[in-house]
Amino acid sequence: MEKIIVLGTGSAGAIENYNTCFALENNSGEILLVDTGGGNGIIKQLRKADIDINRIHNIFISHKHIDHLFGLLWIYRFVEISIQKGKYEGKLNIYCYDEVAKIIRDQIHTLLRESQQQNLDKRIFINIINNHEKIKVLNYDLEFLDIKAKSDKQYGFKTILNNGKSFAFLGDEPLADELYEDVRNSEYLCHEAFCLETEATKFKPREKNHDTVKTASIKAQKLDVKNLILWHTQENLGKDRKNKYIEEAKENFTGKIYVPDDLEIIELD
Repeated sequence: MEKIIVLGTGSAGAIENYNTCFALENNSGEILLVDTGGGNGIIKQLRKADIDINRIHNIFISHKHIDHLFGLLWIYRFVEISIQKGKYEGKLNIYCYDEVAKIIRDQIHTLLRESQQQNLDKRIFINIINNHEKIKVLNYDLEFLDIKAKSDKQYGFKTILNNGKSFAFLGDEPLADELYEDVRNSEYLCHEAFCLETEATKFKPREKNHDTVKTASIKAQKLDVKNLILWHTQENLGKDRKNKYIEEAKENFTGKIYVPDDLEIIELD
């Protein structure tokens, strides 16, 4: 069965939770890694989730913010070592837009030794994507989407799962009006939810180009979404976060609501 392996759920300021990123696993057990968090904690999260680095051959990076991008350098380093030891089969493809591609390349050349750069453009490839471009990744036809972010440029994607259901991931900004028709009737919609509406005065999500649980769920209901996945959250509520977020979302959304914890698995049935 297809599933999401949630590696992190936290926003940029999270400490107890890892930054939001996940692995989409298809029916064949192949992995598409979506974002990588902000540091070497990604390696620990992968190990906790029982995802061998040698299984990762496709990575999508949504944008250049540190809490989504910097874990990639550690994955690159570990894959490079594995290749040199003869343990990594095939190639690693990284998908991102042009500005992110340049940052990744500059990081590799600046921060890693020459001996750790041997397979760049040989077995590790940085692939530049464009708005509405469709690319076959694993057995998914991904359509990449510029999400019309108000801060720095961001990309998401939509696809049809192996089970025939539609799936959309749209970065960490509120769903823009221009993308409504792209995600209308989605079976699964991944949406950021920085905090509860009742906490908006405290955390000021809209000033940071983020959404509350209430506004995210209102949009999902308006667009006839069936399953709403909320993450990229604050962690101030601790163990109460899941219940509080679901409670607020239910006031405005009648579909199924997921507020995952780090390392939780969501089965896409």
